[in-house]
Amino acid sequence: MAAVLLPVLTWGQAQITTKKVKIGDFTQKTTKIVLSGNEFIDTVFKDEITARWRISPYEFCTLEEFNSLKHSEEYYFLIITNGQFKKDQSPTIQFMTLIKGGHGADKGINGMLEIVSLPVASAQFPSGREITYIPAFLDIIQEYTLDSMEKDANAYGGLTNYTANIVRSEDHKVAFSKDDLAVSLESLDEDTESFGKDMMLMEEDEVDALMMNGAENTLVSYVVAPFEPQNGMYCYKMLIDTQSHKLYYYKRHKITDKDGPGFLKEDLKRIYYVR
Repeated sequence: MAAVLLPVLTWGQAQITTKKVKIGDFTQKTTKIVLSGNEFIDTVFKDEITARWRISPYEFCTLEEFNSLKHSEEYYFLIITNGQFKKDQSPTIQFMTLIKGGHGADKGINGMLEIVSLPVASAQFPSGREITYIPAFLDIIQEYTLDSMEKDANAYGGLTNYTANIVRSEDHKVAFSKDDLAVSLESLDEDTESFGKDMMLMEEDEVDALMMNGAENTLVSYVVAPFEPQNGMYCYKMLIDTQSHKLYYYKRHKITDKDGPGFLKEDLKRIYYVR
């Protein structure tokens, strides 16, 4: 009987190391901010990190230093990566990615423990719009990291969890860039023809100005898609608070002949019904 029960008792004592546990030391470890080598981007990145990074000690490093340090569990790394999905012939989306050093580093970035990966721009030809949103990106990543340290549901649920915030946006106006819509206004039915008081349709530079100026009680649209979108590629849609930088909506969809890049009719309906 003892021989039979021993494996069962041993299994019962085993501990499952969850993502929450694995990143529990984040605030005590140094986060290495990996610079791209692009002088203009790196200058902006340095300024914003200095102004906004608050959840861990940090140091800047080069890509070469990252490659020499990535096997150490003493560091986390914030790095710009280019994402390529299975059917993509080359990278299509640029991400701001936070990863933990150590385990899996011999397999490269894809083998390392990812805390969060936020899409920020097209990998081929970034529009430059992402520069305006770097402060918001950094705040979103920090909020998500702290939330993931608190609950495994947050750690495994991903940024999509924040889409639930849209139900608490009744007192906010929503400003959409015309370029962020996948549908024409003429194709919308009466239920979603709501652009006016609370849902505004604006030029891209006007929307970005709202973000830069921290407009009060305002959410702005931000879409990340491949420069040359093709069927099977992915598009990411966000609504971000211009003051708190809280993420109120985060969805992605696969691009098809029917569903192009940008906010779809179903997205607009969902946002409209909580106004």
